[in-house]
Amino acid sequence: MAIFSFKNDYSEGAHPRIYEALQRTNFQQAEGYGEDFICAEAAEMLRNAAKCPNATVTFMPGGTLANVVLIAHALRAFEGVIAPETGHINGHECGAVEATGHKILTVPSSDGKLTAPQISAVLLEYNTPQVVSPRLVYISQATDLGTVYTRDELAEIYAVCRENGLYLYVDGARIGNALAAEPSLTLADVAELSDAFTVGGTKNGFLYGDALIITNAELARNIKHSQKQRGAMLAKGRVIGAQYAEMFRDGLYYELAAHANGMGVLLRDGLAALDVKFACDSPTNLQFPIFYDAEVARLAERYSFNVIRRYDAVSSVVRLVTSWATEEESVRGLIEWLG
Repeated sequence: MAIFSFKNDYSEGAHPRIYEALQRTNFQQAEGYGEDFICAEAAEMLRNAAKCPNATVTFMPGGTLANVVLIAHALRAFEGVIAPETGHINGHECGAVEATGHKILTVPSSDGKLTAPQISAVLLEYNTPQVVSPRLVYISQATDLGTVYTRDELAEIYAVCRENGLYLYVDGARIGNALAAEPSLTLADVAELSDAFTVGGTKNGFLYGDALIITNAELARNIKHSQKQRGAMLAKGRVIGAQYAEMFRDGLYYELAAHANGMGVLLRDGLAALDVKFACDSPTNLQFPIFYDAEVARLAERYSFNVIRRYDAVSSVVRLVTSWATEEESVRGLIEWLG
């Protein structure tokens, strides 16, 4: 039997409507570098969805480039980033932020989240000219452990940032999953309670692409210069714009994220019924069950996945990811295989 992947949420190509949108606009001539009418339409859709009419929207090829461009653009040479140690920029981007000359000041986190008191503690520690000066707070929504900030949690973090002259940047590679899982939060809330955020496409049914949305006018100044300088401005930016225009035309973006979450929760509940324990409580499409070594070996016979870390002498934490295209049959098949 062929191996089925639960490794990530971008194993499949793209939703069929993406291909249809690209085909529909394929022979329409357009300006380059994201200055075309397709990107303009998509940007306006995103501003409307986030209720931030004056925001600057730029389209990036992917999440790592969006993170690097924004963070390097925001910081002076001696300034650094506060982030949870599980944050994507710390553990999954090959030192991309550090390569721009900016230190990541990490905070321990068992659930992937950063808290307002933790930010205050870092500011107390890094408060002299002999050390890096914290200037930007990075969080991901949903987090890399599949957990989600509530509106109140986001508001508390943003309040501390504003009190201390810090930018708040929300990495929204999986923001669709976060919004689908957290009723208290909307995209407009994210826009209101941050200086910049991304709306990720790569992990939610796009071929590729992430939209960087900056609501802070000071921070937005010359962002496209930084984008171009770091190789993140595509000549055929229209390809990304067409995907966003299609996804936000009638709510397909949220529909796909909700489906991925639904499959993740189905997987979580099915494994819990088998008395499987989890490293954290995730309401999204990222699940982190704890399997005995024999279970890991059995699972590997039919499925691909990531082993995150050892849990104890006889078991490991595994990451299982469902996507916009995961079918219920595949999820139930995994549960039955381990049952």
